[in-house]
Amino acid sequence: MRFALSFVLLMLVAFGMSPLRAAEPDALRLDFFEKKIRPVLVEHCYECHSADAKTLKGGLRLDTREGVLRGGETGAAVVAGKPNEGLLLKALRYEDFEMPPSGRLPDKVIADFKKWIELGAPDPRVESGSPTPTASAGKIDIEAGKKFWSFQPPQRHRLPSVKQPEWIATPIDGFVLAKLDEASLSPSPAADLRTLIRRVSFDLIGLPPTPDEVEAFVADPSPDAYEQLVDRLLASPHFGERWARMWLDLMRFAEDQAHIVGNDRSLCFPNAYLYRDWVIAAFNGDLPFDQFVKLQLAADVIAPDDASQRAALGFIGLGPKYYRRNSPEVMAEEWEDRVDVVSRGLLGLTVACARCHDHKFDPIATEDYYALAGVFASTEMFNQPLAGAETDEKSGQAKKVESALHIIRDAKPTDLNVHIRGDVTRKGALVNRRFLSVLSDSESQHFETGSGRRELADAIADRRNPLTARVFVNRVWSLLIGRPLVGTPSNFGALGQRPTHPELLDDLAARFMDNGWSIKSLHREIVLSSMYRQSSDADGAKQSIDPSNRMLSHMNRRRLDIEQWRDAVLLAAGRLSPSLNGPSIEPEKPEETRRTLYARISRLELNPLLARFDFPDPNAHSDRRVLTTTPLQKLFVLNSPFMLAQAESFVGRLMIEGTSTADRVQRAYALIFNRPATEVELKLGVVFVDENAGDAPARWIQYAQVLLASNELLMLD
Repeated sequence: MRFALSFVLLMLVAFGMSPLRAAEPDALRLDFFEKKIRPVLVEHCYECHSADAKTLKGGLRLDTREGVLRGGETGAAVVAGKPNEGLLLKALRYEDFEMPPSGRLPDKVIADFKKWIELGAPDPRVESGSPTPTASAGKIDIEAGKKFWSFQPPQRHRLPSVKQPEWIATPIDGFVLAKLDEASLSPSPAADLRTLIRRVSFDLIGLPPTPDEVEAFVADPSPDAYEQLVDRLLASPHFGERWARMWLDLMRFAEDQAHIVGNDRSLCFPNAYLYRDWVIAAFNGDLPFDQFVKLQLAADVIAPDDASQRAALGFIGLGPKYYRRNSPEVMAEEWEDRVDVVSRGLLGLTVACARCHDHKFDPIATEDYYALAGVFASTEMFNQPLAGAETDEKSGQAKKVESALHIIRDAKPTDLNVHIRGDVTRKGALVNRRFLSVLSDSESQHFETGSGRRELADAIADRRNPLTARVFVNRVWSLLIGRPLVGTPSNFGALGQRPTHPELLDDLAARFMDNGWSIKSLHREIVLSSMYRQSSDADGAKQSIDPSNRMLSHMNRRRLDIEQWRDAVLLAAGRLSPSLNGPSIEPEKPEETRRTLYARISRLELNPLLARFDFPDPNAHSDRRVLTTTPLQKLFVLNSPFMLAQAESFVGRLMIEGTSTADRVQRAYALIFNRPATEVELKLGVVFVDENAGDAPARWIQYAQVLLASNELLMLD
């Protein structure tokens, strides 16, 4: 009975509730509507069910959100979140009604409507139907569109006057403090040194500090001790491993396809890891971000004689590929993926929403979409032979996909016709390959060199482009601070959120470019700021005035992602391999000790460990992790063979590194939490383990499991 009670007490300590920031999926849901739902409504429903219909049939309007939810004479067309209760889905299925009357829509389209309703029927259309200023019912006014905040070039700003100028450690602090002054708030005190070293270590290299590193930092009296720590972490080869993961999410890294026919692996990417290795090296070498972008779009054109850069082309070359390679419908889907990952990932714009119609909210015409799509229509996926590989003489490709580097190369230059309503069989005007009109100084110039990839890369990485630096700075800020300055990291358009600190974002982006687009310098400035070094504790006034911490009066408490958490568990157990690069692993296997970054990523069937802990869908660009808390996560932590193996290794380490139960409990806390155990924690641990000496080995393992499963390990203060 005492054993059970002690164990329950430990479990209560370990699994206390943790505050998690709610996910912000609105932009993704609206993106789904724009891509999958609106085009179908426009093409098949508006003729009879819109404000422009000659005769409004059944009193039903499907051109506004209010009309869809209100329904017509026979009831609601859609009940948000309940696909079986509205009439629209039944009509599309030809159950109670038959819509459209011209013929039943494909099952895939009907499935999209079902998913849309399950998502809550997100729909930005309003009753008035009034167009946005830059996306009017007629021709888009590009010059008016350029006046929008994100299309204005970022400028450096003079630091504002503040009440506590002594708090300013980097220019970032001046802009943050000015906002706090406006709200009559003060910044929080600095975090204690143990919290700070744990925070910055996880943030820069994705790993906790060792106990020796913690004690050395705490004991170092030098005024630049923290700067030295930051510089050491930035110089670590593990920096590239940590920050490569952000980029791999963004570019939808994967090693296979969502659809595989039988045993046909010809469209898979067994050597995708070579691109991952390239990204790690680029971050570790502080490759300037403008060059980082350019090489991923056109390394073969920019550096044709440098074979070491060719793997960068995996940015596009590892994208989704479909069977029926010569089908126009299939290729149109692939081009949309390329346009989407480039525009959302690099520019923070939802250009793919203009595939079927002019963008409804941003100054992006359908012609802009096909101008970019033409660049990718002028390329082909290419399996470049690795050293010693057999080569097909006709195509120049490796005969076996296992012996290839998966990239792209130029094909026949091809300008595309607009596909009216996205239908590849309905050709509109021919569009020259070029950059987006709203991001061009004057009349957009036709890309004339090969596919146009080099010219596209130059346009994206041009410092006159107002988006590229802003978007990347915002992504880095989001991971380091726990919330982005622009709350929609991949949508800087009209439907996206406005920046909480616009002058700070502009100043940081401008100086990022002035500093040679140095990624490490950007990180250094952020983590050296007083804002970053604040405690995560917030008093009642701060919680009342600014409950979501938009003004940054304290540091955000964050949850480790699956990569950080699994790696920390392996490190505590003394089993984490320091080796960089190489082929992928299965991360849930107990014997796998390499970092989670190297997990095999499948579009067909995502690894269950990754899926359980909020890893993003690798079929599409991901701008952030969506956090969940589920029973399956804790069941894995308590019962999985992986966790049992780590607990056993951890106990073995404690037996070697401690001489008494008390020593070992203290060592456990130092290894897992980077701090000493309190008197209560020490007593609880000693009593639990020593309560029955004959059962000590099993009790140590149970104790280790509870500590490894604790929220304190999972959370970052």
